[in-house]
Amino acid sequence: MTTELSGTSALVTGATSGIGRAAALALAARGARVVVSGRDEQRGKNVVEEIRSAGGQGDFLVADLRDEDSARSLARRARDLVGAVDVLVNNAGIYPFGPTEETTEQDFDAVFSLNVKVPYFLVAELAPDMARRGRGAIVNISTMVAEYGAAGMGLYGASKAALVLLTKSWAAEYGPRGVRVNAVSPGPTRTEGTAALGDNLTQLGATTPAGRTGSAEEIADAIVFLASDRSSYVHGAVLPVDGGRIAV
Repeated sequence: MTTELSGTSALVTGATSGIGRAAALALAARGARVVVSGRDEQRGKNVVEEIRSAGGQGDFLVADLRDEDSARSLARRARDLVGAVDVLVNNAGIYPFGPTEETTEQDFDAVFSLNVKVPYFLVAELAPDMARRGRGAIVNISTMVAEYGAAGMGLYGASKAALVLLTKSWAAEYGPRGVRVNAVSPGPTRTEGTAALGDNLTQLGATTPAGRTGSAEEIADAIVFLASDRSSYVHGAVLPVDGGRIAV
């Protein structure tokens, strides 16, 4: 266990599995006190137990994120629990794929509520506190399909493209007061959530220069970098962790 992030606290949304879980574990392993957030209480407790078993500090807050009230409530509960949130990782999201003509208004609203509205109001609640202290880091999780058109991925990609623009806007808004805002753009990554894609995910990974899918831990390493002082001169960036997909 290292001490790079000792004395800091981090809130990770969607942290009970996949990239969020890996990020929570990685931040805790570097000394941060991590607030694990998610809908599944048992899975959340399991992640916290992993953190504590490895000598780290972790707590779980159950949250069904869907709107401004749920986002602000989580932010306030996290702040009450740890005193101040120094790092926010906006990871929670949904990614339904399918034809535009089969998308319902309910689907549309659900995607933009969780992928855009919730991060917006978490930042609205937490970034001003960071700015008053003159320090903080926000890491948003985007996707490679926010950068190019892909059949069946328009709704998901559009929501993450909005988050990319917000990343840059927030960097301009809060950067002068010491808050760094950046994003990670994962490529084809093998997690519990993408397991259903099966061979399609493997084939997509094979099209990258790396020739394979990524792991949640590889994405988490990039999140930790952007959360730490090692990226102290990085503001408003979107870091591709996609096996080189952006290059082809």
